[in-house]
Amino acid sequence: MGLFGFGKKKKEEEKTPACCCNGACETYEAKSTDGACCGGTEDGISSIKVLGSGCKNCHALLVSTQTAVKQMGLNMEPEYVTDMEKIMAYGVMSMPALVVNEKVVSMGKVLKAVDVEKLLQKHSMS
Repeated sequence: MGLFGFGKKKKEEEKTPACCCNGACETYEAKSTDGACCGGTEDGISSIKVLGSGCKNCHALLVSTQTAVKQMGLNMEPEYVTDMEKIMAYGVMSMPALVVNEKVVSMGKVLKAVDVEKLLQKHSMS
């Protein structure tokens, strides 16, 4: 019986590093205004996040992003954010969304790995 929060406890959501330090710093979740948690970047990219509700399209964007990161040779893992409060903090109204360096670069589209790679290259230079 899970009524009113009683009953089975939910498993804690495992945090995956979203920045180039891969969780090596104390607070890997972006705290600064520039999006870097520890000041470290890899090819100009400090964090990559996929925002989604857990649907099929959101998972497809996550897989495409992981493929693009691997093809680019980046040593970081994209973070998959499903917490609606965190998603709303980015001002995203349609999902899935892709966030690079704490800036929303795509929303409402399931991008292919090639398209994600182009976006990452574009934002690594800025």
